[in-house]
Amino acid sequence: MNAAIELPPRVRLVEVGPRDGLQNEKAMVPTDVKVALIDLLADAGFAAIEATSFVSPKWVPQMGDASEVMAQIRRKSGVRYPVLTPNMKGFDAALAAKADEVAVFAAASETFSQKNTHCSIAESLERARPIFAAAKANGVRVRGYISCALGCPYEGEVAPAKVAEIAAALHAFGSYEVSLGDTIGVGTAGKTQALFAVVAARVPVRLLAGHFHDTYGQALVNLYAAMELGVATFDCSVGGLGGCPYAKGATGNVASEDVVYLLNGVGIETGVDLTKLRIAGQFISDFLGRPPVSRVARALAVKEPLPVRA
Repeated sequence: MNAAIELPPRVRLVEVGPRDGLQNEKAMVPTDVKVALIDLLADAGFAAIEATSFVSPKWVPQMGDASEVMAQIRRKSGVRYPVLTPNMKGFDAALAAKADEVAVFAAASETFSQKNTHCSIAESLERARPIFAAAKANGVRVRGYISCALGCPYEGEVAPAKVAEIAAALHAFGSYEVSLGDTIGVGTAGKTQALFAVVAARVPVRLLAGHFHDTYGQALVNLYAAMELGVATFDCSVGGLGGCPYAKGATGNVASEDVVYLLNGVGIETGVDLTKLRIAGQFISDFLGRPPVSRVARALAVKEPLPVRA
């Protein structure tokens, strides 16, 4: 009989819905709706909310109001509002908007890197290097993302050793944390544990995070599998918002409501209030005109209806 696996007593959740979730919406979401969503998520108890992306509106029109969003959110004490900055132009704009944390990203697949950032993996890392230097000079934290860590829509399988190599580079540059993303949601529990085991040999597991999409319905299983290895930070998206414009068929990030329900059920602290989170999810779902993807939100909507917002 195997010894009981000790799970982390507390998990840090990074809410990515306002950026990673909304960036793929075809209809423009007004700035005031984004701001209201972020404020509701802060009230729900998230200590980190990915607010927006300082990327060219030519490539991601939905994020064209990044500066306005950062100017209008009600910054809550103890909450960080990281923003995505793909290059130095984006970093300078984020700094001007008083961002206290930025995120940079690289892909674990050469083809995906070319499709997504129009450069090779090596070039994307070199492009990120000056951001780390500027961030350090300005007292700004940097988080690293690696996309396609468990599979690529163009190349299929991705070698864990390649992911570990990129993670080690981002860590060496100065990433306080590296989030491994299953961009197309093809990961399984076994592959997830194999990936994190290989990467943890290069970057301490306490500095790793999981970012799972639910395309094949495996996101919660993969999250639990990563927790069994000691991973204690996960990205999630309110209402299950999201997808990927460069990965046909990929569905949204794992729903925040589902993650919180799971963690509550095994006695792991998150600091997130599920009812307040549901209110945030219902708010953005009502605006988008569709029900939340979150199964927990949909089940509880029948069992425990939310109060009508004024």
